[in-house]
Amino acid sequence: MAQAKKGDTVKVHYTGTLDDGTLFDTSAEREPLKFTVGGGQVIAGFDIAVIDMVPGDKKVSVIPASEAYGDHSKDLVTDVDRERFPADMELEIGQQLQVGLADGEQAVVMVVDLSDTSVTLDANHPLAGQQLTFEIELVEIL
Repeated sequence: MAQAKKGDTVKVHYTGTLDDGTLFDTSAEREPLKFTVGGGQVIAGFDIAVIDMVPGDKKVSVIPASEAYGDHSKDLVTDVDRERFPADMELEIGQQLQVGLADGEQAVVMVVDLSDTSVTLDANHPLAGQQLTFEIELVEIL
């Protein structure tokens, strides 16, 4: 039976959890995830985990932060004066905002702290710095 290799398009079912068991994503109740192995469409550790699997294989793969969303960078956390936000804008910790960057690009940031005078924004991916555990089932190699 064929094994998944770099360049193959595959379909997988997966469940992703954090070290404390918290579920952060799953393909259960959805169509399997379709991607090209090594194509940069999924995190590096997930790509690596699928290599050499055959359809029907199931495995558990623990992916370190360096092969997932990277380490949490303090350089991507910044305080912004509260007055830079509209006065009627209700902000809360955990809220995601889309902000414009100096180069014209857009970025998604998360509100991580609030005071009367400042808002702390974090541009790291929400899973940055986390080790991720995936239960993976290779459904099909296309």
